[in-house]
Amino acid sequence: MDGQLIAFTGVAAGMVALPGADFTVVVRSALASRRAGLACALGVACGLLLHTALAVAGVAAVLAAVPALFRAVQLAGGAYVLYLGVRTLRAHSTGVTDRAEAAPRPLRQGFLTNALNPKAPLTFLSLLPQFVPAGSAAVPRTLLLALIVVALALVWFPAVALLVDRLGRWLRRPKAARAVTLATGTALTLLGSGLLLEPLWAA
Repeated sequence: MDGQLIAFTGVAAGMVALPGADFTVVVRSALASRRAGLACALGVACGLLLHTALAVAGVAAVLAAVPALFRAVQLAGGAYVLYLGVRTLRAHSTGVTDRAEAAPRPLRQGFLTNALNPKAPLTFLSLLPQFVPAGSAAVPRTLLLALIVVALALVWFPAVALLVDRLGRWLRRPKAARAVTLATGTALTLLGSGLLLEPLWAA
């Protein structure tokens, strides 16, 4: 592995591990069951695969060049994350912590949470070209970088799900479960609200 690939792997690992909506929904799903957590983690990785494919195809450049399109995707993503947050807070307020309420359709949930994040394709669009050596074939190299990102996600998010499941006996105790549900619901609500309000702040 050359120096640029090592450097990119380090940067990408930091990006993947950075706490955010992806991390929160995986934890939320893993509290329901190991299977739900792993399914959600796979969904997040699939969302990253979509973003990297868009970056390779250059579609992300269109998103960056058309502010109205970017805002539309941003609002859709914010609305979805806010919905997850409100749903989780409702579960906390009603005391409903069963698996059906805590992790509905976790694979789709993980995918949509990541796929509807408009900043991800722009991040990849700005990051990937920096690690393509001058004179090398851009598409194969970019595809390799994209695969590294997806591979990191396939390691990190399932590891988070398994860790949460490992701590499940403690985390699923009534008081702990309600505290985690409140924390994740609040985090998702704040993240979703931030995405919805950001276009107004930028206006």
